[in-house]
Amino acid sequence: MAGPEEQGGPGRPVEAAPVPMPRASQPSRRTRIVLAEVSRSGSRADRTRSELTQQTRVGEALVQGLVRAQLALALRLSLVVLIGLGGLPWLFAIAPSVGRVTVLGINLPWLLLGVASFPFLIAVGWAYVRLAERNEQDFTDLVQRPER
Repeated sequence: MAGPEEQGGPGRPVEAAPVPMPRASQPSRRTRIVLAEVSRSGSRADRTRSELTQQTRVGEALVQGLVRAQLALALRLSLVVLIGLGGLPWLFAIAPSVGRVTVLGINLPWLLLGVASFPFLIAVGWAYVRLAERNEQDFTDLVQRPER
């Protein structure tokens, strides 16, 4: 068994084995990267997402389609509210007998415009949120669908 004196001893450095240097005559291996192969490996959804983020013409057309769909939905439901609530005063003006009807001691116009209008507006708002989310989900599905 070798003692500390044979290994360099206390306070003496131990000599390390020499490490061979690489030969200059051996060329290092090169890796060839072809960009065409990298771009082909991306899916259609990746390209569509990049077109959206880079705001290309295709991405702009997709976003404009979503905005148009949301605007059309808002206009349709605004028309429903306009006809539903705006039509009541016309009804009472055209048929005054309907305006004189009382329910539980309250005139029908006050009951319809003061009480029934709020649940109607809540229902239209709920429908708008559901349909707008559906439009957004359709847009997301279009962007993320795999290439066929």
